[in-house]
Amino acid sequence: MKALITGASSGIGYSMAKYLDSLGYDLVLVARNKDKLESISKTLKNNVQIICMDLTITDNCIELYNNVKNVDLLINNAGFGLFGEFNDTNLDKELEMIDLNIKALHILTKLYLKDMIDRDKGNILNVASIAGFMPGPLLDTYYATKGYVVRLSQGIREELRRKKSNVRISILCPGPVETNFDNVAGVKFSLKGMNSDYVAKYAIDKMIKGKFIIIPGFSIKCLRFVSKIVPDCLLVRFVFRAQKKKC
Repeated sequence: MKALITGASSGIGYSMAKYLDSLGYDLVLVARNKDKLESISKTLKNNVQIICMDLTITDNCIELYNNVKNVDLLINNAGFGLFGEFNDTNLDKELEMIDLNIKALHILTKLYLKDMIDRDKGNILNVASIAGFMPGPLLDTYYATKGYVVRLSQGIREELRRKKSNVRISILCPGPVETNFDNVAGVKFSLKGMNSDYVAKYAIDKMIKGKFIIIPGFSIKCLRFVSKIVPDCLLVRFVFRAQKKKC
């Protein structure tokens, strides 16, 4: 079996690579940092192909698909956030975020899904966030991108169900995880981040069992429940207070 993982040079992506390697998967690891990818590949026992590529560029996404075929598992993990009030945050950085968090995921999901449907087998795991279920003041664009991932995946899942397809799609919706996300986004969350190895194993195990919405951690499951019953006008105030700028 072969898995393609974007954003594989650190955090959840790296943890997923390690766990899938232990399960016997051959891996295609995609990220911008070539040195990290080469270092990671030396620690894995199965076949590993590393691809250093900027997925914010549309042509690169298409090139990746054209160069890597017969993928059994696609993990769209690449993404980042940006902290600050919407009127203050950098527009170019936000557009780059949209290109990576939304456009790259959209392109790869569409292209690989077509092949999987033709073969009537395969899995797609889109890494979203608990942020995808709620408004996100001070991380407005990031929350919005993850909302896109959630809604896109929900729609695809229903289409697959109606086809009676054996292809499966899942979304991973964690809360804060101990990765480099905080440093890139410039934010520090009130909740302590979960261990990325735990989140990766939990996500893959649940995906294999056919779970669609995958939420690791009891407190984050509770937050998801609250987000469904609390009015948005109150939820948005709660989220604002919960997010604290990194010192």
